[in-house]
Amino acid sequence: MSNDDKLKVRQTESKKEPFKELTIIRDTIFWIDVVGEGKNENAIFARPFNDKEAFPQKLTRKKYNIKNNFHGYGGKSYKCINLKNNFYLLWIDQITKAVWFEIFKEAESTYRSQNKYLDSVQEPRQLSKSIDGNFDSSFVISEENILYGICEINNRDYLFSLNLKKSKQDIHLIKKFKNFAGELSSNNSTDLLSWIEWDSPYMPWERNDLFFAQIDLTGEIQKIKKFSNKLINAKKNVSFFQPYWISETILVCSEDSSGWWNLLFLDVSEIENIYIKKRVERNLIEYGAPQWVSGITFFSGTIKNLFCIAKKENNLIVEQYKDLQFVKEFSTPFTSISDFSIFREKVLLKGYGSDFLGIVLEIDFAERLLSNFVEQINVEYIKDCSKPETFWFKGFEDQPTHSFLYRPLVENFRKPPLLVRAHSGPTSFFDGSYNSEVQYWTSKGFFVAEVNYGGSSGFGKAYRERLHYKWGIVDSYDCKALALELIKSNLVNNDKVVIFGNSAGGLTALNCLLYGTIFTAAICKYPVIDLKDMHYNTHRFEKDYLNSLVGNYLKNYNDFINRSPISHLNKIKKPILMFHGKKDKVISYKQTLKIQEILIQNNKYSEVIFFENEGHGFQNIENKEFVMQKSQEFLKNALNI
Repeated sequence: MSNDDKLKVRQTESKKEPFKELTIIRDTIFWIDVVGEGKNENAIFARPFNDKEAFPQKLTRKKYNIKNNFHGYGGKSYKCINLKNNFYLLWIDQITKAVWFEIFKEAESTYRSQNKYLDSVQEPRQLSKSIDGNFDSSFVISEENILYGICEINNRDYLFSLNLKKSKQDIHLIKKFKNFAGELSSNNSTDLLSWIEWDSPYMPWERNDLFFAQIDLTGEIQKIKKFSNKLINAKKNVSFFQPYWISETILVCSEDSSGWWNLLFLDVSEIENIYIKKRVERNLIEYGAPQWVSGITFFSGTIKNLFCIAKKENNLIVEQYKDLQFVKEFSTPFTSISDFSIFREKVLLKGYGSDFLGIVLEIDFAERLLSNFVEQINVEYIKDCSKPETFWFKGFEDQPTHSFLYRPLVENFRKPPLLVRAHSGPTSFFDGSYNSEVQYWTSKGFFVAEVNYGGSSGFGKAYRERLHYKWGIVDSYDCKALALELIKSNLVNNDKVVIFGNSAGGLTALNCLLYGTIFTAAICKYPVIDLKDMHYNTHRFEKDYLNSLVGNYLKNYNDFINRSPISHLNKIKKPILMFHGKKDKVISYKQTLKIQEILIQNNKYSEVIFFENEGHGFQNIENKEFVMQKSQEFLKNALNI
C-alpha cells in the first residue's frame, strides 16, 4: 500500500467520531466522548444548544467506562431527565457494573462565560450495588424519587426500582419478564409505565407485545395490561417500535400490521380500555427499524410539537405533527440519522450522507421555519467520491430487489472488476452512507455493488420476510443475480467478480462461491461458517434468530448442516481471504481456525489472518490499514491484475 493509499484510509477511518449519544434538554446538549489514552474511559459532556464554538464542560469527573451492554449489543448508555427544574443525569458504568446518578442545575450567567454551563446540585452517587448482569438506560424517575429501569440477570430481564436518596443499594425487582423486555417509558406523572416484550422463537422485529402498567405511590405495580386490538395484533404477529409518551394519556409508537412500520397513537386514559386515537397507514414508508440496540429514536417531542423520522424509498424525511395533526414534511440530504432528540422547538440530530461524514444538526424552529433541512447544513463534502446509484433488479423468484451501485472513479481497466458487498445482519441493510472501503476501491478503478438482498430492512415487512427459512439461499441467489445483471449489461469484467461479506455476510459470500461459477474469489471478516455451532453458542439475544432464518433446529437439522459453508469446504477451489479477531464474542475465531488449513490447502492464494486484540468489528486503525493492504495484494494475485 502506497503512502497515498494509507493517507486516504486514515482520512476517512481514523477521524475520531465525537458527539456520541446526543441528547437535548432545555438549552443544553449532552453527549459522550472518550477521555484519556485508553478506550475504556469516557465522560459525559455538555454545551449550550446551537453554539458549536462553546468549550465543552465535562460533567462526569471520576474515572468511568460509561457503556451499555444490554442484550449483548447495548445501546444508549446514559439518560438525562428534566425534573423539578433540574437535570437528573443517570449513567451505566462498566467499571463498577452499577447505575450512577448526579443532579445539575443551570449555572449563573457569570459562570457560563467561563465555560461552566451546569452546576452540580448533588455529588455523583453510585445508586446500585454491582450486578452480574446488564442495565438498560431507558430509566424513568417518579415524583417520589423512585427510579425504574430494566436489567438483565442470568439470561432473564427484570423491571426494577431504586431509591434516588440511597447509595449502593440492592436493586428492588418488581417484575420478572418471561424473557426479553425493553423500551421502558412513562407519562409525566409516572403513574403509567409502558414497555415491549418478546419471547422465543421471535426476534423483536418479528413479533413483540406492548404492555402498560399502573403504578401506585409506593412504586409497586397495581395493574398490567397487554395492548391487543383486532385491527392491529389480535390475530397476527406484529412488531411495535419505540412506544413514546407525548402527553399524560397519549402514547405514540409504530407497528407493522399494515406491512410497514406506520404511526399509531394510543389513548391510555384508562388502562382497562386502551383505544386507538389515530392511525397513520402509508405504504412504502417506514417509521421504524430492527431493534438490534436499545434507545433507537424515531419520535421525539410532545403532543403540541412532535417530530418523526421516516424512511421514504431511499430518502429520510422528518415530519412534524401538532395535536396529532400532520403539519409539514421536511426533506433531508441524509442517508442515515441517529441521536434524534427534541426539546420544545429545538431539534437535534446526527446526520450522515453519501458524500459527507456524520454532522451534528441543531435547528430552532421557534426562530426559523424551514422548507427543508438542507438550508441549515454547513458540511465539508468529500471530493472525488463515487455516489451510490439505486438499482433494482430481479432477485430470488423474480422479485424486485434493491442495490446501490458505485461506479469507478478512474479507468484503470478496459472493463472494471466487480466487487459485490453482502451486508451483515442479515436483517440489516445498506443505506448508501459514505463508506471509506467502498471509496477506496472505486478510486482504484473497481466497480462496487451493495446488495440489499431479500430479508433486508427498510423495504417493508414482506421484503424482510423473504429470508424466512431461506438464509443461505435467497441472500446468495440475490448477490449472484445482481452480478449476472451487471455482467449482461456489459458494465463489468465477467472474469473478475469478487464477493465481500462480514459476519452474516460471510456466510452469504462463501455460499456464493460454493454454488455457481460467477464469483472468482471472496474476502470475509469474522464470517458465520457453522450454523450448528451458532445455534448452540451464540449469545442470548440471537439465540432464537435462526428459528426464522433456517427453521427449528431439530426439525430442520439437515438445513443447518447443508447451509453451513464448513460442511462443504472441500468443494471451494477458489481463493478466499479471511480476517478474524480473537476477542470476538459473537462468532468465535476458533471456527475460522478450524477451516484455515483446509482453505489454504485447497486454494492457491487463500490466506487466513487473526488479530489478537480485535473483536466483532475491527477498531484499530493500523489493523484496518493492514486489512486493506492484504486485500489489495490478494486481489492482485487472485484476479491477475
